[in-house]
Amino acid sequence: MKNFSDAAFSPEVIALMTEALGAAVAALPEPVSSTHVTLLAEAVLRAAKAGERNVANMQRLALLELQIMPRV
Repeated sequence: MKNFSDAAFSPEVIALMTEALGAAVAALPEPVSSTHVTLLAEAVLRAAKAGERNVANMQRLALLELQIMPRV
């Protein structure tokens, strides 16, 4: 996971981020790889660090980032 050592979140925001990540993972077709989960988690962290607090928006941003990420 990328370096997010300078990020700090309240328990309330962590709960929102957890909900957003769970919803994003649930939206993916099975099987979901650990790489996809990591990428979604990083996107949720970035969104929350930027000030986003809406669960649906964090979920949407994470899924969009995953969709536009270059394939290797």
